[in-house]
Amino acid sequence: MPIRRALLSVFDKTGVVDLAKALHERGVHLLSTGGTYKALKDASLPVTEVAEYTGFPEMMDGRVKTLHPMIHGGLLANRKVAEHLTSAQTYGIDLIDLVVVNLYPFEATADKAGATTEDKIEKIDIGGPSMLRSAAKNHDSVTVIVDPADYARCLSEMDAHGGDTTLAFRQQCARTVFRTTARYDALIADELTRIAGFPAPEAFPSENALPLKKVMDLRYGENPHQLAALYDIRTPGAAGVTKLKQLNGKELSYNNLMDADAAWCLVNEFATPACAIIKHTNPCGCATAADLATAFARAYDGDPQAAFGGIIALNRPVDAAAAEAMVPRQFVEVVIAPEFTPEALTILTTKPKWKANVRLLAVGSWKPVPTGARYAKNVLGGVLLQDYDTLGWDPSKLTVATKRAPTPAELRDLEFSWLVCKHLKSNAICIVKDGELVGAGAGQMSRVNSTWIATSLAKDRAKGGVAASDAFFPFPDGLETLAKAGVTAVVQPGGSKGDPAVIEAADKAGVAMVLTGVRHFRH
Repeated sequence: MPIRRALLSVFDKTGVVDLAKALHERGVHLLSTGGTYKALKDASLPVTEVAEYTGFPEMMDGRVKTLHPMIHGGLLANRKVAEHLTSAQTYGIDLIDLVVVNLYPFEATADKAGATTEDKIEKIDIGGPSMLRSAAKNHDSVTVIVDPADYARCLSEMDAHGGDTTLAFRQQCARTVFRTTARYDALIADELTRIAGFPAPEAFPSENALPLKKVMDLRYGENPHQLAALYDIRTPGAAGVTKLKQLNGKELSYNNLMDADAAWCLVNEFATPACAIIKHTNPCGCATAADLATAFARAYDGDPQAAFGGIIALNRPVDAAAAEAMVPRQFVEVVIAPEFTPEALTILTTKPKWKANVRLLAVGSWKPVPTGARYAKNVLGGVLLQDYDTLGWDPSKLTVATKRAPTPAELRDLEFSWLVCKHLKSNAICIVKDGELVGAGAGQMSRVNSTWIATSLAKDRAKGGVAASDAFFPFPDGLETLAKAGVTAVVQPGGSKGDPAVIEAADKAGVAMVLTGVRHFRH
């Protein structure tokens, strides 16, 4: 059943004239609409306008043009059902064998600065998805193309199969259509939610679709036997790993991106030049300084053993000095930063081990996580969605719980430790001294175990340092462990029944303690 009639109606006209010429040369009758019809006519191709074919003019600013039985009957008629073919003949409906449609650019319009609600509404395509879905439903007989990248393959299929396409190709095209229209509808629902404002009337609606778009296939998943890919969930204004540009190194794996994301989100908590080093999504080093090179050196000194094979994030463009500071390190998986200067790239990509292995990721300038952004994690058979944890350090909401208030120097380190602690897996304890992470305990089943780990890593550096806890201390033992190691000030949310005993232990040890009233669990 060779293709004899094709309907072409595209917003993105890339390659459509060449496709139409090739179809005409293969004896295919062309139907078209609007701007596509004009483009084909201007190319001197014989083409029938849909309005002429249906006998029904376009109206309502083009909102109604292909929503007609002459179109959808030609798309949906089952060639194997005699009654369908009889109905088509009775009503003068010609069968349409090929549909080439792409959609109004709703996403691009919604993301455009200054776009009004009316602008966005007008870019909601109705006729296009309807034709695509009709053709895709009837893919047993109809070929449907939504991606210009498939034009050449469609022609190759026709040439190889007597003007027809294979069922396998049509099935693949149908899958592409339904994925495309599903994401398109999800984008619209998402934007209408944004238009409604936040908190949205339906922050977590009873039915939801995530507008996923693949960014890249990954080297492998958490383990080499698992497949994985990176998808973008539309979050206007966000700048993260889904926007990355890889400048050097091997293919990325799932774990590379998980760690790079964790490092990137942490390092951008700080307004001054900062470096974070991440292992298994936990900070093992973090520091701020007047310049990136110094920030890196201080972050690396936080736990040099754990930094082996780590992910490095910097919140400023990497310059030559920072690159020179990093290259002596023998095993680094990823460096992620807003960008790299040409001098830094030369340094980082000429050292043999770095050139061959280290992935350099440029992700552009950090932008605050936009209101309404969601964070997704999967569970077996489902997905958990929650708001991003955007709360940071708010001095106005601190409560001094002890007899002694923190000194200005202690308060600066308490702020730093609180921001780092937010990015450690709970139960989380971190020790900071002079704007440098010197010890961290994370992911333990009891909070006191986390304090033991943090103090053992910090060693003598804990003396005169401060500590942060992502949740309250249920008992005094954790606080006592920190005080014994020499910690002089602590920040924690408070709110435990054991608060009075913990505060008493702090006063006894001369430790200043402030409460935030905010918990930062991270599972």
